[in-house]
Amino acid sequence: MLASSTVYYTSSTTVTPVHAGPSTSYTKVGDLPKHSGITIICQTQGQSKSGPYGTSTIWDKIGNGRYVPDSYVYTGSDGYVAPKC
Repeated sequence: MLASSTVYYTSSTTVTPVHAGPSTSYTKVGDLPKHSGITIICQTQGQSKSGPYGTSTIWDKIGNGRYVPDSYVYTGSDGYVAPKC
């Protein structure tokens, strides 16, 4: 498992939605511009979401109350790359 200090990049073709929790039913709290560098603090299971990098139930916590679908982040893996939340 990689350290949470690793910088990953969001899709270069799609703006990445940021939600208050690991589902689109949580409040949308913003967007990340295309090809944003992010640090994944931890990862958790959530709603299945399709994006530029496939479909996944993994959501990446990038800050307090800030989650992005892993399917919008290029991690080089279909599984966990950071500690579980």
